[in-house]
This record gives sequence, C-alpha cells and structure tokens, in this order.
Amino acid sequence: MRSIFLSHEQVFEKQLPIFRTVGTAAPASDLALLTTPDDGFLHEAEGGINYLLSDGCVDRFGRDGECGACALRPALLLEEGDRKLLRRVKDEDGVVTAEYGSYPAYLIDQSLRDMAEREFRRGALHDTGRSIRVAGEPVPIYALGGKRLIRLTLEQSGAGGYVQLRDGTVVTEGESVFLEFRPVRWLFDASLGLLLSCQALLGGMDQDQAAAYLREDFLGDLGEESDDALPENAPFRVEERDELSLIRAYVEANIPVFLHGLSGDGKSDRVRQIDPQALDIELVNENPETINGRAVYNEAQDQIVDIKPVWLVKLERLCEDGELHILFFDELTNATKQTQSVIFKIVLERFVNNRWALPPNARIVAAGNDRSESTSAHDLAEPLFGRFAHVYIRTTVENWMPWAVRSRINPYVMEFLANNDLYLRTPFTGTEGNADPRRWEMVSKALDSSNNDFSLLAPIVGRDAADAFIRFFKARQEIAALGEFTDEELERFSVARKYQLAQQCLVFSSSRPEDARKLVSRLGEEFLAWYDYILGRRKALPKE
Repeated sequence: MRSIFLSHEQVFEKQLPIFRTVGTAAPASDLALLTTPDDGFLHEAEGGINYLLSDGCVDRFGRDGECGACALRPALLLEEGDRKLLRRVKDEDGVVTAEYGSYPAYLIDQSLRDMAEREFRRGALHDTGRSIRVAGEPVPIYALGGKRLIRLTLEQSGAGGYVQLRDGTVVTEGESVFLEFRPVRWLFDASLGLLLSCQALLGGMDQDQAAAYLREDFLGDLGEESDDALPENAPFRVEERDELSLIRAYVEANIPVFLHGLSGDGKSDRVRQIDPQALDIELVNENPETINGRAVYNEAQDQIVDIKPVWLVKLERLCEDGELHILFFDELTNATKQTQSVIFKIVLERFVNNRWALPPNARIVAAGNDRSESTSAHDLAEPLFGRFAHVYIRTTVENWMPWAVRSRINPYVMEFLANNDLYLRTPFTGTEGNADPRRWEMVSKALDSSNNDFSLLAPIVGRDAADAFIRFFKARQEIAALGEFTDEELERFSVARKYQLAQQCLVFSSSRPEDARKLVSRLGEEFLAWYDYILGRRKALPKE
C-alpha cells in the first residue's frame, strides 16, 4: 500500500467514478480543524484544501496554486495482498466504504475529557513512549484505559476568534484538547484499488512538508489494524452497531440502558423508535413520593395504606399485551439525589417501594444531559451508574439526515445542513438562539408555516447560523443552469446525492418548472414522488 497523489484531471475534469458518485467535497476532521488556519472558508461545504495533486495543491474551488497550510485528504493505492487489510467493507446505495488504520483525528467523548486532563496535570496519564507527527512536529501518544490519545494545543484561532469542532465544542487559542485514535473510514474503489479518505484528515503543513509526510511517515503513523480480524470459525462475532442498534440489543437482553448526550441530540426520539408507546417519566418534575407512591391514613381501618403510583398503573396496563415496553426515566441527572436513590432501588430490584414488582416485560432506559450543559445536573452516584449499560448519543448530519427524510423536514433545512454540517450545532451563549438538531426541526416548522420566510431563523438558531443559511441559498439562486447529466452519471449517484439534486431543482420549480421536473423524473419514481410532495406542500401553504 502506498500514498499517491491524484491529478487535477482525475478530481475535477475527467473525474474518477468515485467523485462522480459522491462529489469532490469532504468535511474536515477535528485534527484538520485544529491545525489548519481558517480563513473563514474552512468550515464551508468545500471543506478546506482537500487534495494534494501530482502537480501541486488545489484550493477549495479546484484552482491550482501554492498554499500556506492546507487540510489534506489522503489517497492510498492498494498493492497485491492489501485487500485483506481492509475492515468493515460496506456498500450503501452504490457507495463502498472500508476501514483501514487509525488516526488521532477525533475529539474524545465528553465523559472522558475532564478525566484525561486531570490525569495529565497529575502526571499520571500513561506516556506510551511513542509519538506521531502533527503539523510537522512530533506529539507524544498517551494511553487512557484502552484508548490512545494525543494532547493538542490550539496555536491559532479561526477567523471568528475560535475553532468549532465537529460535535459543536468550541476551542479558543491556547486551549488544549485530547484527540483519540479511531479507525479511519475510506471511500473504496475496488476496480482501481483506490482508497480516498472520507474526510480532510490532517493539516497544518505547507505543500512541500505535506508531500514529504504523505510519502514517508503517514502510512507508518496510520498503522495496520490487523489484530481485530476473527478466525473464520470463531464461536463469537464482533459487529459494528449504531446507537439505535445498541439500545435495542440491551433492551431485548433486559439490561438497563443510560443514554448520554447533549440537549437536542434525540435521546427520547431513539427510545420512541424502539417502542412508540414508551412510558416517559421526566424526573425533573418528580420527587420520591410521586415515584414510590403515597402513604395514606385509612381512618375506617385505622391503618396506613400505600397507594400505587400513577405511572406504575399506566405501565402495568401498557404491558398487558405481552410485548416489550420501555419505562423511560428522562433527565435522571437533573433529579435530586433523593430521587436518584429511589430510581436506584427500582433499577436494582425491579420493585417499587419494596411492594410492587415491575411487569416482567418492562424494560428500563434512562437519559440525562452532561453537567457541562446544565447547571442543575448532578453526577450519577457510582452504584447507580454501575447498573446501566452506557450509550453515548452523538448526532451528526450523516445519521440525522435519514430521520429528516422520514420526518419530512423542510428541504431548505436538509440541503443547508447536508452542505454545512458544522452548523448542526452551535455554541450556547445565553444571549441569542443557538442551533441543535431539535432547533433545526423548529426551523423546519417555521419555514413550512410561513412559505419559507428566512427572517424567522435568527431567533431560533442565532444570527450567525441564520446569516450562513441565507448566504447559502442566495448563492444557489445564482446557479445559471440545472446541469447536464448523462443517464450513466445519474445512475451512479448515491441516494443522498439524488435527494440533494432534487432539492436543487426545487429552486427552479417556479422559473423553469418543466426543466426541473424533467430532471427529477430521470432520478426515479421515489424522488419524483418526493419532489411532487414538497411542491404540493408549498402550494397548500396560505400566502400573504
């Protein structure tokens, strides 16, 4: 296997099949965002300088030229025998991806950040004695549990005075963060034996440094993750699971699950996808008495009588059908310590107030927000924490988009986020709106009910996101033509790319309705039906 440099022709002119399918843009990884000086465009759809070509660099617009420091999208060429090194090869709608090697390109989970920094400051974070080159300089590799980490300090903040990472975390100049090694996902063209990183993976080097690094050290730093292969006759299996699949597996195994995540990440939505009838108890509004049931004095019998809590009566009725049903304790981290103690006994013993058993087909799922997000949040006590399997919800544009399509989210919202994924979540300031997945759903409702009045965005998602939204679609309006696509090119488009093209055609549905609809019809019946549905919704909205 060796690093290669594509030609300008392969990327932008007589494109390789892989580019005709998914386009040339690629988002930047956290490592690239932290190491590549941002001129205000790195976070846009084209995602920095993606390619180091055989005859130099190209900028985000495909123009040749020198570069100061660039974000790089590596390409690898497989040699004989290398195919067996690839892991988790997937074919989704004609787009084939595979994992190979690992790289410290991603911020560690919120739950581990404070621990890693604390151990580092104590001098207790294990130094492996190895290093990796970042922006041309060696950086030590540390170990925390089973994770390999590097500690990186932001040397130069972005055009806005900060750098925003892919999960919404904001890093300011001089601040340090930990990035963890994770498997790298590549676009895979089997016919050419070509791997192309799904992201602009690294950065912070000039053109000559970047070329030398990719030729000499990159493959060694990337490494081979060959020790995770299983023998063909292994009596067990290791599957790649998404968050929803993990939750479902634990529910079926009767293991309580705790969902961690930021506000708006869709924790309760994932529960509803598994059990639409799930019984939701928001613990911030509850106390030990409402959870355990009340004790009432019966004067006629001269005794104290325990009254079963209302939620338990509802759960028992729900479970009478014999199906698995979820008891969902939401906002557990915002509950008082006394209420958490009551929940602990229910989770541990599956009894309420030591008297009433939970139905055998009831399953327990809980959720809470991180302390960094809520001043009223409490850490879970260790015994309660230990009773759950813990799933960390991380909503990205990639896993949000299928839900958005199913939920008929406004096409303007879908198109904007598909091309500007860092605006999915913006920092909370306390002075104006900020963006998160739930707020973009609010934007969708506002646009649907107002015949797409973009002036309604800023109070929901903030001025910066609203301005970027408006600029994006003003530029879309300047497109001179719908594009000339051959049937062969359209056939190779992924489902996501076809939806994007159908959304672009909506812009021309008034000025060039016949041309727009004709192009969408060539994508297939599914996309034409969606296109007609959106147009129908627009026409049905009242006009001022």
